[in-house]
Amino acid sequence: MTGARTTQRRHRMPRARRTGVMAGVLVVLLALTGCVSSFLGPANPPSTPTAEDVEAALEPFYTQVLEWERCGDELGCATAKAPLDWDDPERGEIELALVRHVATGDRLGSLLVNPGGPGGSGYEFIAESLDYAVGPPLKERFDVVGFDPRGVGRSSSVACYDAAQMDDFLYGIVPAERGSDEWIELVGQAAARFGEACSENTGELLAEVDTVNAARDLDLLRAVLGDERLNYLGYSYGTFLGATYAGLYPDKVGRLVLDGAIDPSASETEVTEAQAVGFEQALRAYLEDCLTGSECPFDGPVDTAMGEISRLLASVDASPLRGTDGRLVGADTLITAIIYPLYSAVSWPYLSEMFEAVMFGDADLALSFADSYNGRNEDGTYSDNSTEAFRAINCLDYAYQADVAVMREKAAAIAAAAPTIGPYFGFGDLGCVNWPHQGDAEREAIHAEGAAPILVVGTTGDPATPYEWAVALADQLESGVLVSYDGEGHTAYNKSNRCVSDAVEAYFIDGTVPASDPMC
Repeated sequence: MTGARTTQRRHRMPRARRTGVMAGVLVVLLALTGCVSSFLGPANPPSTPTAEDVEAALEPFYTQVLEWERCGDELGCATAKAPLDWDDPERGEIELALVRHVATGDRLGSLLVNPGGPGGSGYEFIAESLDYAVGPPLKERFDVVGFDPRGVGRSSSVACYDAAQMDDFLYGIVPAERGSDEWIELVGQAAARFGEACSENTGELLAEVDTVNAARDLDLLRAVLGDERLNYLGYSYGTFLGATYAGLYPDKVGRLVLDGAIDPSASETEVTEAQAVGFEQALRAYLEDCLTGSECPFDGPVDTAMGEISRLLASVDASPLRGTDGRLVGADTLITAIIYPLYSAVSWPYLSEMFEAVMFGDADLALSFADSYNGRNEDGTYSDNSTEAFRAINCLDYAYQADVAVMREKAAAIAAAAPTIGPYFGFGDLGCVNWPHQGDAEREAIHAEGAAPILVVGTTGDPATPYEWAVALADQLESGVLVSYDGEGHTAYNKSNRCVSDAVEAYFIDGTVPASDPMC
């Protein structure tokens, strides 16, 4: 392979669907059949939009009625229309895909859910993993609604490469020394080609997939679902979408839970360094646990094992391993394979199996892990557009710069902060500095003055959205209330302990917030 694996290393929440060796370990999947037209009866009535006072050009969008069609057991699907450009609603429209599970008891309203990313499909999250997304009390009292944000999945979406091109983009090896002038040039060229393909295949939507536009869509969905205020559960990147909504529409905030929070004021470099440190700490936590068992592929103290992993990464960076299908595992793919099971301590035993295989020169398990993270199927196709959407949204949401000397300084700082993981997280500017559309949004604190209480959930050992981000967001929000979970893994509600679940569910159902952080 001669393609260039780009280095934009902010990591998204893995998709709710799991494949390969870890199938069934992290989530229990619910099979989804395709949407087919069928009358659902009174259990899935059409929506009744609220009477919103909006400008004339927006009235057709805010007054639309959603007609739900059967799609899977106890689920209804619908499509909403939104403006392509919220600043010029007459430019055209896009589609937003929704799936709904109707409340089984005394209904309180709709609860919109976003699983993260950016680029994660809320539609698939609810359709395939409803019980993982929310606990029974929320299913009973709310219509649980998953949606694909603009640019994502079944909604009007970003499209870039075919499967073979995506393989080269994600798994290709850069034929130059990492960080050298030649390497930087090749990676930058690959990123530019990817952006050009996205522009050609997506069209004018590519310039409109930023989070502010997605938050405006969220307000539209709230209104057409018939809710005067937004009830929302956002995981990971979904916390940034929810916080952005609160900043734009503080008077429309109902009950918002932001779990696995992102700090809205953090720059691209700050986010990348914090994630590198987070995954480094999660890797150490894995090793501390692994080294107490009898089947750990490492020996000695944690620092010695971390050094061995560093040497392993350097080895495949210099001389990639070849899988049975001919694809190569270099350092970037191995980093993805390491990070994937670090999102949950439940998966640590599988990480040990992968390390042992790679140490013996077997690349297939590492490829399987990376494939699961990237949404690549066994037949070589890709099941979603999460990679394309992730890049397109982030390129609009952050600021980037082209000074190579500055890139090297930032890469060195990241490597110093996280000596094992960090060397492979640098040079993130290359992914977006030549993107077809540059974002102009400033990364700044969100206060949402006047909003109702907003619950922010943070996990002390979260590798992807470090705990300090939850603390920062709760402090920034005028009405932020922090709920801390002392443990490992990415996000906490419905997957940690009753203390967290009770706090979240009491807030959604009764509107009560803890008097102080319960420190779960």
